[in-house]
Amino acid sequence: MALDAQAAMQVAHVLTESLPYIRRFAGKTFVIKYGGHAMENGELKNSFARDIVLMKLVGFNPVVVHGGGPQISDLLKRIGKESRFVDGMRVTDSETMDVVEMVLGGLVNKEIVNNVNRHGGRAVGLTGKDGDLIRARKLTISRKSPELEAPEIIDIGHVGEVASIDTAIIQTLIHDDFIPIIAPIGVGNDGESYNINADLVAGKIAEVLHAEKLILLTDTTGVLDQDGHLLTGLDARQVQTLIDNGAIHGGMLPKIACALDAVRGGVKAAHILDGRVEHAVLVELFTDAGIGTLIRG
Repeated sequence: MALDAQAAMQVAHVLTESLPYIRRFAGKTFVIKYGGHAMENGELKNSFARDIVLMKLVGFNPVVVHGGGPQISDLLKRIGKESRFVDGMRVTDSETMDVVEMVLGGLVNKEIVNNVNRHGGRAVGLTGKDGDLIRARKLTISRKSPELEAPEIIDIGHVGEVASIDTAIIQTLIHDDFIPIIAPIGVGNDGESYNINADLVAGKIAEVLHAEKLILLTDTTGVLDQDGHLLTGLDARQVQTLIDNGAIHGGMLPKIACALDAVRGGVKAAHILDGRVEHAVLVELFTDAGIGTLIRG
């Protein structure tokens, strides 16, 4: 069906508005953390895959790091194993780690790869074990208690933090025009597998790659002030003020910390976007208005 004149003009306006951004970011690397509702809704899955393919076609270098918490919980439930969390982190014994690897490195990763390829991309799936990409160290949680002289150390199993990143395999894929899709599983010096928070992995990879942007897809509209208004542009000092006055709290704190670490580590900017919005990545990157929160150092 042909577009009417007004609709055609709107399409032309969007295309011309995007041109300066395409020129500006051609050849630049963008690390996108993909998670939340955007990974569970069929239409959003397709719109995300098309966004990534379009980014590659216009000369950007997208690198995707994905989560998969709900999918892990679903499979654990199906095999009769209870999910337990401490301070928001999954307690991961050896059996649970097997499920994590199966879901993140297998089912979820390959579904994303297939989706991107189905929409015309050339995606390759990785975990941190491939090419020695992510070296991990065991993460422990300490809790202070008035009754104890020393903090209590809580062992939550195969949960890790990033020790180092070797981007050689990512650089090779980018050079050969592939799109890396990375599951946040690292390997320790002991050869053990570790489940790592996907936001943290995305941030560290963005730092080591000297990425132009780190993009975190969330299930919120972005960073809000105390009156619930979206804050579209912030620097590190303003973010710290919002944390100090309680405007940024709860589940948003780790994402903000990840974004701040990235921009302080050399990433030009971090974006926190609502992944529930179709084509959120393209709207943020290719239009003057954008839709999320941008954080600079």
